[in-house]
Amino acid sequence: MHPSGGDMATGIIIKHKYSGMMKNGAYGFSWTYLFFGWFVPMFRGELSVAALHFLFCFLTFGLTHLIFSFIYNKQYMTRMLQNEWELAGTDFENRSAQAALGMAEQLPS
Repeated sequence: MHPSGGDMATGIIIKHKYSGMMKNGAYGFSWTYLFFGWFVPMFRGELSVAALHFLFCFLTFGLTHLIFSFIYNKQYMTRMLQNEWELAGTDFENRSAQAALGMAEQLPS
């Protein structure tokens, strides 16, 4: 069982550092990706990631849906946090997300 809550994704609010825009993020297993595959990054606005995942899906006859279900949320959150987004949950939620994502603890700004 995963420490972030078992077999389901755990949600966390993320906030853009400069615009203040808020979004829902997640970490853990992605049931959404398991069922909808490469459509998930496409609907989240990651068109190049969606195209790459579509290619992998095509080449592996859909096997990548199972594999990417375990890693997609972590990859998505990592990309968001590297692109000026930051965790905006409670201290406990932020620490849990940081541990699940393999991040060093953020210093207060």
